[in-house]
Amino acid sequence: MDNLLGRYCRLLEWLLVALLALMVLLVFGNVVARYGFNSGITESEELSRWLFVWLTFLGAIVGLRERAHLGSDMLVSRLGPLGKRVCLALGQGLMLFATWLLLKGSWEQVQINLEVEAPVTGASVGLFYAAGVVFAVSTGVMLLLELWRTLSGQLSEQDLVMVQESEDLAQIEDLHLDRSHTFKKH
Repeated sequence: MDNLLGRYCRLLEWLLVALLALMVLLVFGNVVARYGFNSGITESEELSRWLFVWLTFLGAIVGLRERAHLGSDMLVSRLGPLGKRVCLALGQGLMLFATWLLLKGSWEQVQINLEVEAPVTGASVGLFYAAGVVFAVSTGVMLLLELWRTLSGQLSEQDLVMVQESEDLAQIEDLHLDRSHTFKKH
């Protein structure tokens, strides 16, 4: 399952690159058309907004998989293994609840807006809200898997702290881990 989720996230990363490139081309093309030719691409603004929403939700899926979201580990890092496990399971349960709410609301919005056409492109507005459905289903599976690992004792003590205090500390820790692996090999 881990391998499958890893390949899924790698596919999402490539999709994110493509969506970002398309968004940049649309916005840049629209700017050039407006200032250079005194016209514009009417679909550009609407499509860019939709792409940005999809980028945000798909990027959050990859971020969850890589545990890249920032948070505060000030309390949890000081707890013992059982306290860390309880806090992690509680946090995962709350995230699953929030994911369920997002899935429920997004699905309802998809159904409500399926027949509604976007003003410029004429595309179904349901596609806009489908980003929330894709996010909720993807992260729901990941969170359920992680909750199972937490409750079954498959996680090491260092994996029980799910967030990093800051990006700088995470980079320092990664450098430290890379160096320790280098020294162990020699």
